[in-house]
Amino acid sequence: MACKSMTGFGRGEVASGGRVWMAELRCVNNRYLDLKIKIPQGYAALEERIRKKVSAFHQRGRVDLLLAVSGESSDLVKMHVNMELVRAYKLAMEQIARELGREAIPDLAFVASRPEVLVQEQQGEDLEAVWPHLEQALDQALVACETMRQQEGAAMVRDLSARLQVFTLTIAKIEAGIPELLRQRELVLGERLQKLLGNVQLDEQRLCQEVAILADKTDVTEEIVRLQSHIGQFQSFLTEKEAVGRKLDFLLQEFLREVNTIASKINDAAIAYLAVELKSELEKMREQIQNIE
Repeated sequence: MACKSMTGFGRGEVASGGRVWMAELRCVNNRYLDLKIKIPQGYAALEERIRKKVSAFHQRGRVDLLLAVSGESSDLVKMHVNMELVRAYKLAMEQIARELGREAIPDLAFVASRPEVLVQEQQGEDLEAVWPHLEQALDQALVACETMRQQEGAAMVRDLSARLQVFTLTIAKIEAGIPELLRQRELVLGERLQKLLGNVQLDEQRLCQEVAILADKTDVTEEIVRLQSHIGQFQSFLTEKEAVGRKLDFLLQEFLREVNTIASKINDAAIAYLAVELKSELEKMREQIQNIE
């Protein structure tokens, strides 16, 4: 697939041993890769692996990744009895019994309910055993997001190609209209000189020189040749498999530079109208390109 959008969403979920690992990926456009990861407590050692996998799919954009685990986790909880505290309670209850002249009968439920007697200890997970499940969920999310980005990218390529075609046809109109524009200006120049000179014979050589100067001032051949070259490059970039968003953005700036030069060189209402159309297409293309990776 050629161009990809920087906007996408993907979700993956893997269940094993009564537990569920979930990965949720959201991404939007950004100038550089800005990756934010939220992972379960105790999984920090896996973050570098996660970053490498995400970076293999995303070169630019703001990427938010949420990883979570849920389900049965009793195997990670260990119970410990604070026997020293239990003995202290036992001695205290025996002392109370002696003072009251009664036999001490330890109440186990009472002792066990006392703070710090039964202590729960959360055990660390074996991350090497966890990683295959988490990786599978992450891969699912990445592939789903990639599919969405490719589909949107294909739609943007179709739109950009159509607009580029309109742009190319408009440039062809400008190029085709220049000879007639020069002819009309030559006639206007001749008429003005004739009015100024009255009955004096018009110097044809002088008129030719003025026409040549006029033609040179309105010559946009170089600008049109460069635009045609840019159009070819633009079409080529749209078929590349690497990230081309920055290249396309730079190329559009060059497009605009040449269009502005053409508009300034040819002071003509019809050409000015076509130049406005060109700028309008370029602006629409620029908006699309902002979301291309």
